[in-house]
Parts: sequence; C-alpha cells; structure tokens
Amino acid sequence: MNEQACTTILMGKKATIDGSTMIARNDDTFLPLTPQRFVMQPAVSGRDEFWNSNQNGFSALLPANGYRTTMTPNVDETHLGYFGESSINEKNVAMSATESVYGNPLALAHDPFIENGLAEDSLQSLVAPFIDSARHGVEYLGNLIKEYGSPEGNGVLFSDKDEVWYMEIVTGHHWAATRIPDDAYAIAANQVAQDYIDFNDPKNYMWSEGLQEFVAQYHLNPDPTTFNFRKIFGTDTEKDRHYNTPRVWYGQRYFTPDVKQDPQSSDLPFICCADRLLKIEDLTYVLGSHYNETKYDPLGHGSEEDKVRFRPISLNRTQNSHVLQIRNDVAPEHAALMWLCFGVPSFTPYVPFYTNANDTDPTWSNTPLNYDIKSAYWMYRTLSMLVESHYAHFVQPNRDYLTKTTQILHQMIAKIDQTAKDLTGENLTNYLTQQNYALSNRMREETMQSIANCVTSGLELSKLTFDMDKNL
Repeated sequence: MNEQACTTILMGKKATIDGSTMIARNDDTFLPLTPQRFVMQPAVSGRDEFWNSNQNGFSALLPANGYRTTMTPNVDETHLGYFGESSINEKNVAMSATESVYGNPLALAHDPFIENGLAEDSLQSLVAPFIDSARHGVEYLGNLIKEYGSPEGNGVLFSDKDEVWYMEIVTGHHWAATRIPDDAYAIAANQVAQDYIDFNDPKNYMWSEGLQEFVAQYHLNPDPTTFNFRKIFGTDTEKDRHYNTPRVWYGQRYFTPDVKQDPQSSDLPFICCADRLLKIEDLTYVLGSHYNETKYDPLGHGSEEDKVRFRPISLNRTQNSHVLQIRNDVAPEHAALMWLCFGVPSFTPYVPFYTNANDTDPTWSNTPLNYDIKSAYWMYRTLSMLVESHYAHFVQPNRDYLTKTTQILHQMIAKIDQTAKDLTGENLTNYLTQQNYALSNRMREETMQSIANCVTSGLELSKLTFDMDKNL
C-alpha cells in the first residue's frame, strides 16, 4: 500500500527566524513521473456523501460540513488514487500526509494492518477539512484509526500558529504523537522516528487507547525502564542504515553542524535544537539536498561506491515538495502560506501561495497527464531535467536562477502583506487570489527564461561537432 517514500521536517515557532511554525515534506513516488495538481477544495455544508477509495475499498460517510482546504492530489486519480498529500484549511491548520513508516513484525503479529482501513490515498481528505487545530488533528485522526484501522504505517504532520505535532500510526490500531517543542525541530525519513513517550505529559504527547497495556501484554519493550516508541515499534535493518537514517543525519548535520554523528546510527535523536534560527530557505535546502558537500553526493566528486551508498533526500521522483508555513507576524487572514515545488527540489523554486484564496492558477490546478510545458508541473520538471543533464555546466546558472527567484518572491510577499493588512473579508480573499496568480506568473517568466538559457547553452555542448578549415 505504501506508494510514498518521503522526508519530513517539523519546526516550532521559536526555532524559526520569524516566529512561524513550519511543517515540510518531500512527497516521493516509485515513478519519475506522477503528475500532481494544486487545487482549492471549497467549503461544504449539508453534504450527504460517502468517500470511496479506489485503491483498497475503504469507504466512510463524509461529515456534512467541511472547511475550504487546499490539496495537492494526483492527476491520474482513476489508476493511482486521490492522495491529497498537503493542505492548509481556512482555520489556518496545516496537515501533510504521509511519511511512510514501517512497524516491526512482532508488534504487527498482535495488531495487524486492516486491509480496507484508512490509507494514505484517503487520509488527507478524511481529516484536513474538518480540524480546528493541530492537536485536534491528532485527536480526530486517532478516532478514525480506532474506528476503521490502518492498512499501513504512516507518519502525519499537523501544525497551527502555535503548535506542531508529529503522529505515527504503527500497527492496525496503535499510534503515538509528539508535540515538537517551540524551540526545536524534528526530521523523519521512512522509519519510526519518535523516541521517548511520556505518559505523564498529555500536553505534549498523545497515544492510542491501550497502547501501554498492548506493549506490556505482548512483551514488546526491549528496555522496560523507558518507553522508546522507535525501539518498540520500529525497524533497525541494513536497509534503514542505507535508505533512511542518512537522510536524518544530513538534515541534522545542516541544522546543527557542531553535533557530530554517524550517518548510519540507529540512535539519532528525534527532537533537536538548531544552532541558529531557521528560515524557509534552510528547510528547502535540506529538502533539495543530495548530501551536498560530502563524499556521498551522487552529483559530487566522491568515489563511485560512496556516491551510491545512501539514498539522497531530493530525487527525480520527488513529485511534490512543500513547506506549510503559518506566520505569527501578520494578521491571521493572510498568515498561511503554502510553498510548493512541483519540480525536482534540487533545481526548482518553492512558489508561495496564500491559502485564503478562492481558487488556484489553472497552470497549477489543471495539470495534464501528458507533457505540456504550459503547466507548472511539466515546466518545472523540464528545467530539472535540463539542469541535471549537463550538471557541471548548468549548476552555477541554476544557483543564480534560484537566488534571483528567492529575492523576487520575498519582495513580492512583503508588498502583498503591506496591502493585505488594510483589507478584510471578501475583498482580502479576492486580492490574495489575484496575487497568487501574480506570483505564479512571475515565476513562469523567470523559469521559461532559465529553460531557454539551458537549451541554447546546451546546444553548444553537443559532441556532434567538427572543426574544419573554413577555407576548405
């Protein structure tokens, strides 16, 4: 069932440079092309409708009322399922789902997965439009798992302006969640990440009903003096040490470089503190990284063995990378920004969208299944392919492009915020909708120029050339 293999970052409001909360994730698939779209799901009231999954047969009656909510689903829903993946609803509650995690067989033997339970393809749509806070999101999803069960292991991210939570579903019905401290960050990568759960601190931890009793009854805890959720429910295999833990190591290395750790360690901490206040660009750097400036970089200068030793964070099959930011230095009505990257994050920018909007730009929402450079998804993937195809020649121009677009976007956001503070209600929503189009259009202009530069420069790099005496 687990089609996704992702990397997650969560950040408390006192860990960031501007006091915002941020949750972020790379949504990776097994295919290099799985077209995505960005849509605005309208608010509903008085609905009488079932949600039916075409992936595992899950079915549930949807609540009658739901908030307006952004979604980033698959284009090919018929074959691949919906997979809403990332959202901010009109209450400024952000959610990203899921980080695939893998429970161990000893735990699953006594609470196996439920084949037609609530899976990733349905999860975002069954939760995001109906929650009023990050904590409520954990509680709401926990109740759904109690009722329907889960067919897979999933990590789910929630945030609002004050709190950030990470929840891991590890068996058919059992889960735990940790509130990320305000001054801390956490990184997860396809492995049970939470460590110590404090059952005497319900303000900062939540868990499934009967979790402690389940662990005790089936003798699952290898260290009864503590309750280390990772050690009890997670895996610790050779695959983890090559596929999962190195990504966590690299992110922690970038945020907290003074702490020296082994990239294959099974004991990397879950809750960490950075050596500085972090900004959007710190998160997007890690999400776009491939062990940059280490011998493990597949685009670097290490040995051929080292370059393929570890699975990098950014891949050609990263279909949707996002940072969901809830700001605290502006009014709530324009505080929520959804930074989206539909290209390979190593080479393409994260475009911000205000979520207090009526719709989304058709170049983002109407992604065709087949190649069409007019769509955002295909345009950014075109640039990604061109840069990587002549990486040594295009890496610096690509860095210049990303530097320029970062400056442009922050300038535009500052101007938009300045005007937005004097608007209210429908006038504000309409204004922010228009500005989302402006942000998208400006990035299209810059990106198409970058594509043109790659094509014209690339033509000069052809090996099908021959120098001949012009007098002949």
